[in-house]
Amino acid sequence: MKQQQPRCIWFTGLSGSGKSTLANMLEKRLCERGLHTYLLDGDNLRHGLNRDLGFTEADRVENIRRVAEVAKLMVDAGLIVLASFISPFQAERQMARRLFDVTEFVEVFVDTPLSECERRDVKGLYAKARRGELKNFTGIDSVYERPEHPELVVDTCDHSVEYCVEQIINTLLPADVGQ
Repeated sequence: MKQQQPRCIWFTGLSGSGKSTLANMLEKRLCERGLHTYLLDGDNLRHGLNRDLGFTEADRVENIRRVAEVAKLMVDAGLIVLASFISPFQAERQMARRLFDVTEFVEVFVDTPLSECERRDVKGLYAKARRGELKNFTGIDSVYERPEHPELVVDTCDHSVEYCVEQIINTLLPADVGQ
């Protein structure tokens, strides 16, 4: 009905890696092509649906479980869902993947070194974590498990946002999307 292939494009990477920037630009580009999208990220879910969750390991697991369930409902409704979450644990990303048909879930690993993420940190979260003022911060005192087999790895250090978005569109979206 929407003349598009519904799917969930799951962006994962450290805070400051460029996940949200890429997801926002990709959403804009898809909308320009007349496609129906929805962007899920930590900000729009942590202020509502997930406001009762903190940043303990258990809360992070529950956060991703809820995100995946919402994304699945939206894909079932025919949308292209862009999910931008650190999602630090491999098991939770695999749990999310299992909710979808094999062609509906695309994992994009935004592979940015910790040092670059810290340099980009406009909110000062890494500095707070290093001073011990922010507990369970991924990359500092909480682990980030690199994806084992993402559909795509993008490098926001050596490539522009525009290049990375083109890479995502050309590599991961079906030929009939916005052609």
